[in-house]
Amino acid sequence: GALRVAPQPPKAGAFKVREDLLRGGTLLRRFYDRGDLPISVRHCPSENEISWRVPCDKLDYHYYLPIFFDGLRERTDPYAFFARRGILDLIQAGPRRVVAVLPQLIVFIKNALNTREPSIVGTTLKVIQTMVKADDRLGQGLVPYYRQILPIFNLLKCRNKSTGDAIDYAQKKRANVGDLINETLEMLEMFGGPDAYINIKYMIPTYESCMVV
Repeated sequence: GALRVAPQPPKAGAFKVREDLLRGGTLLRRFYDRGDLPISVRHCPSENEISWRVPCDKLDYHYYLPIFFDGLRERTDPYAFFARRGILDLIQAGPRRVVAVLPQLIVFIKNALNTREPSIVGTTLKVIQTMVKADDRLGQGLVPYYRQILPIFNLLKCRNKSTGDAIDYAQKKRANVGDLINETLEMLEMFGGPDAYINIKYMIPTYESCMVV
C-alpha cells in the first residue's frame, strides 16, 4: 500500500509574526501621504467612515483596489482604517468590478495572512468573507488560488490547537483567529461552487464539510 508519513510538527518559529512583511511602506501609505488618494476621514459618532472625494463607482478598480489591499498589512491608523474601510466601501459599490481585479489581489491577501499578526490576519479573513458573500463569482474565483492562501490557514489552525488553555489577551486573540479561520473556510465552501470542498480538503486535510448532504 501507499506509504503514510506522519505529519511533521510545524518548524520552530513558524508562528512568529513576520516583521519583514510589516516593514517598508505599503502602497496605501505612500499614495495617501503624497495626497494621491481621493479620501479623508469622516468622523462619526459610532464608527468613522471614509469621505470619498470621487464616488466609488467612478474609480478605476484595477488601479485603486490593489493599493487598498496592500494596506491590509498596516497596523497604524489612519492607514489600517483606510485599508479596512476602503476595501469594504469598494466591494459594496461594485462587487462585479472586484471579480475582474481578483487575480491582482491574491499576492496582497497572501502577504497580509503571512504576517501572522493576529489583528491583521483577523481583518484579512473578514475581508475574504465579505468578498465571497458579495458576489458568487468571487467565491468561485478564489478556488484556483487556494494553493496560495490556504497553507497559512492550515498553519494558524495548528497554532490555535496548540495554545492550550491559557487565557491571557494575546491567546484569546489568537483563539479568535482560529474561529475566524474555520468560519472563513466554511464560507469558502458555501460560496465556492462545486469544486470548493475537494480543494479545501486537499490543502487542509482536517477540514470537515459544513454542507449538510
